[in-house]
Amino acid sequence: MQFIKKFSDITMHDLPQVGGKNASLGQMIQGLSKQQIPIPDGFAVTVDGYWHFLTNNALTDAIKQLLIQWHANPATLEQTSKAIRTCIEQAPIPADLQQAIINAYNELCHGNDCTVAVRSSATAEDLPSASFAGQQESFLNIHGEQAVLDAYKKCLSSLFTPRAILYRQQQNINDMRVGLSVGIQRMVRSDLACAGVAFTIDTETGFKDVVLINGSWGLGESVVQGSVTPDSFLVHKPTLKQGFKPLLKKECGSKTTKIIYAKNESTQEVPVEQTEQRRYCLTDEEILTLARMCIAIEDYYSTQHGTWTPMDIEWAKDGNDGIIYIVQARPETVFSHKPTLAHYTLTASDKEKVAHLIIQGQSIGKKIVSGPARVVMSSQQTSTVQPGEIIITHMTDPDWLPAMQRAAGIVTDIGGRTCHAAIVSRELGIPAIVGTGKATTAIKTGDIITLDCSQGEVGYIYQGALAYTTKEVSLDTQTAIPIDLRINIADPNQALTLSFLPVQGVGLARLEFIIANTIKIHPMALIESATITDAQLNNEIDLLTTGYSSKKDFFIDTLAQQAGTIAAAFYPRPVIIRLSDFKSNEYRNLLGGSYFEPLEENPMLGLRGASRYYSPLYEQAFILECQAMKKMRNEMGLTNIKIMIPFVRTTQEAEKVLTILNKEGLQSGDNGLEILMMCEIPSNVILMEQFCSLFDGFSIGSNDLTQMTLAVDRDSGQLSNLFDERNEAVIAMITLAIEGAQRNNKPIGICGQAPSDYPELAEFLIDIGIDYISLNPDSVLPFIARFTK
Repeated sequence: MQFIKKFSDITMHDLPQVGGKNASLGQMIQGLSKQQIPIPDGFAVTVDGYWHFLTNNALTDAIKQLLIQWHANPATLEQTSKAIRTCIEQAPIPADLQQAIINAYNELCHGNDCTVAVRSSATAEDLPSASFAGQQESFLNIHGEQAVLDAYKKCLSSLFTPRAILYRQQQNINDMRVGLSVGIQRMVRSDLACAGVAFTIDTETGFKDVVLINGSWGLGESVVQGSVTPDSFLVHKPTLKQGFKPLLKKECGSKTTKIIYAKNESTQEVPVEQTEQRRYCLTDEEILTLARMCIAIEDYYSTQHGTWTPMDIEWAKDGNDGIIYIVQARPETVFSHKPTLAHYTLTASDKEKVAHLIIQGQSIGKKIVSGPARVVMSSQQTSTVQPGEIIITHMTDPDWLPAMQRAAGIVTDIGGRTCHAAIVSRELGIPAIVGTGKATTAIKTGDIITLDCSQGEVGYIYQGALAYTTKEVSLDTQTAIPIDLRINIADPNQALTLSFLPVQGVGLARLEFIIANTIKIHPMALIESATITDAQLNNEIDLLTTGYSSKKDFFIDTLAQQAGTIAAAFYPRPVIIRLSDFKSNEYRNLLGGSYFEPLEENPMLGLRGASRYYSPLYEQAFILECQAMKKMRNEMGLTNIKIMIPFVRTTQEAEKVLTILNKEGLQSGDNGLEILMMCEIPSNVILMEQFCSLFDGFSIGSNDLTQMTLAVDRDSGQLSNLFDERNEAVIAMITLAIEGAQRNNKPIGICGQAPSDYPELAEFLIDIGIDYISLNPDSVLPFIARFTK
């Protein structure tokens, strides 16, 4: 029998003898040590030791008998587990096995009582070790020969915890065919620093081109066990491999407690000081260093397996030497999949629909949902909204976002397809029906209703929970369609999922959503913070900018990371980022906004778009946006982004904005950069020749172009019947814009709402030769289906 195998002598071929954890560690040490990836050394006590222990103490028959009694009386699981574990822990370790463990421990520690982790690693002849992940126990901060021997027996006994016994029964696994190996590994002093886990895949979406890192102060068990809200970081793999620094996300977790070494027991949980809670556990450079190690591990295992193998990795930073170590790595199997989208169909009969119809309005999204109604008449009442309820209200504004995030759907009395409720519901992926006229009087709180947005531009609200079906549509299939198809997106949280859609890129990425929902602070309040006299407001701003010495850096980094997530999700496909197009009333809603924004009678026609960028009121804030875009391209390597300027009234405005962009290092042609312009004002169409000499391309904004052509306030519910992108005057404007761009060999697309709502308009645009159409995400699959029947 061979009781001991050093990690440096172990490969995956030894898995039946040492279990998955130990085999993986040995394989990493052999394969990755030359790549300078630090992995703490150690050894495995093989499964031979486990069987030798049971045989020498005549425990096999006793355990079998106890398990037979449990099978006869399943209610005795706890007692059975305790009896078996007591038998194991009170039995002596055979002398030869004990001496082998002591010798290996002393060799590992060079004759000193070093601190080790003692970890269980289940195995069996014909079963993958992954089947046993998380079923057995590990023991940390173990030092001294006797403590190691005691921990070894506790690991053996953990093979018979109640959860492990029950798990084997559920998997139809014979208890007496499963052995246990134990890994003994030098401890990293992360109690003096930090530790956590990393995945070489996004665990929510299955997106493969990122490394997801979670970390917290102290030992990594607090992250693995979920006892804290850790810091979270996201890094883009392709551009990191190119030598850039693509840190896409930094979220500071609360990290209220940490696990450290204790004097009289192995570990203890202690509170974390508030200043440490607000500080990231890793520096930016450490995050990138760790991500590089994770990529190297993934590449190594992918080569070994002959196929892409995403990895689940545990890491720890030593507080003494400052080195980040890899302490565990295993293939990730739970999340490595491609998502699907659902197609909704109401199955109720026509008679049922007529009998249950309450009201109708303009449909937003393509989903169907049922649930209890919650009538909310003001933002002060939004706290009453419970998860899964359908909000019924007059209208919404940015203050409603937290409640909307909890809701299953939204219904409003007023508003059109481009009102706040419509835009936000699209970003949140929930159905909405707007402009119903009288929803707040026709529906009462507690009514069970069904929202049907699956039938086109008209949305229907029914009494009761009507039956509907959902069909999962695979996103693997690439479909040939007669147009360059792109999507509109604003929420970075949706980007990784939406990247699986069969589109050629992003035709419109809006920065307003990021500024409103992640940054939350008026950028001028970060530049001229001394202007803010409200102490409570200053405290809110300080809390949001925690971890940044400069408030400007907070804005630049956050905007670059959030917009960079969208760019990375679709990389290397093109992503057109439209610089901010808030109106003054929307900017006033940001923290500190009232100190810097004018009060305008008609903000829709006021200080917005290009006019704002060179205005003394906002130019310094616009420069921060430019610096964020420059960081994305130059530091993060996301050169697939194109920059688009909205609401350019005159060629003189265009020249002023381009001058600022050039000054900030964003010049057309540099490293392939393209500067585009929104075509959404009649002057853009009339002066297309002149604008073509200034910009690299155009995107038609049908929402504003319709508003400006027909002189209809697009937010006016009273005029919503006049707001129609199919109006002959609007069609004429769109046609002239496309023809003008074509004459000057400039690409032109459309990113407004119209093609998503009206397929016949999309067909017209294709016929006259538009270069691309950018749709709302929920319109992509129906659009493709229309052209591939």
